Amino acid sequence: MNPRLSTSRVLILATACLWGCSSAPGRPKSDSIHLDPDQNLNFGSLFSQNCAGCHGPDGKGGPAMALDDPVYLAIANDSVLRGVTTDGDGTAMPAFAKSAGGMLTDQQIDVIVRGMRERWSKPDLFSETIPPPYASSTPGDPSRGAQVFGTYCSSCHGSDGTGGRHAGAISNGSYLALVSDQDLRTIVIVGRPELGAPDWRADVAGNPMSPQDVSDVTAWLASLRPKLPGQPYSTAFNSKGEIQ
Repeated sequence: MNPRLSTSRVLILATACLWGCSSAPGRPKSDSIHLDPDQNLNFGSLFSQNCAGCHGPDGKGGPAMALDDPVYLAIANDSVLRGVTTDGDGTAMPAFAKSAGGMLTDQQIDVIVRGMRERWSKPDLFSETIPPPYASSTPGDPSRGAQVFGTYCSSCHGSDGTGGRHAGAISNGSYLALVSDQDLRTIVIVGRPELGAPDWRADVAGNPMSPQDVSDVTAWLASLRPKLPGQPYSTAFNSKGEIQ
């Protein structure tokens, strides 16, 4: 037998065997192997898996406020977005960073923040009208805040914040227990456009709220927060918490 011919046949047979193994039924393809969760740096999947449950698909709003809102992104800088995503906001929003007990790496949080900014912010939207600042260095005046609320908010939420024809209660103790002072301030500025609630410019046509107005109405709402939310119990319960 020709040695060269024999060697060629061996090489052909080996190649066929290798090809057969690589295409064997059940063998995963290279593009079907799952990445380590920490290696996922795709904004779409990260947002869908971690944010959309509360903020809605594509950030359009759900139980929590919309994040595809250029007003919100105008007042919340990258440091704010990163901080809230990392550590939560101290109330209903949990921490998402691994360093705080969550599931996301710092790099993944950066991807989410950058993706929100690139997709939904409109930097030129407020070239002429500057929104009130995200946070205030001085406390608001609750007494004046009640008057501000009457001017800008009562037409929808009722004169005492217990609800009106166009919007629900905002002075409810259980609601106020779930939101921080910063949450209240953010909503006063940004509104909830996905629910029909206007931002600080449109509560009264032609008369936007001033930064002090925002601080004062926030202080008034915060002053209504009960120390023990849900108390006193209904008379349907006895002192041991049993239904009578």
